Amino acid sequence: MPEQMSITLPHELADAVRAKVTAGQYANESAVISASLHALFEHDRALEHWLHSEVAPALDALKADPSRALTASQVRARLAAARTGMQ
Repeated sequence: MPEQMSITLPHELADAVRAKVTAGQYANESAVISASLHALFEHDRALEHWLHSEVAPALDALKADPSRALTASQVRARLAAARTGMQ
């Protein structure tokens, strides 16, 4: 069963919520907030998954073999080279 809550939003967010309803994208303000929270929770889950599946293993690999580390200058050079290759 839904629970009624009262929230306070900055004017620009309240206007954005009303605009979504006015445009017919959502039935009411509650639906906008609910969809927004679902998107936030999905973002949080994706971030957690990335941290556990990619960042933690990369950190473990770096700890196991510190010679794999790059300096900030090396990273910048690689990024610049990649950007040049894209053009």
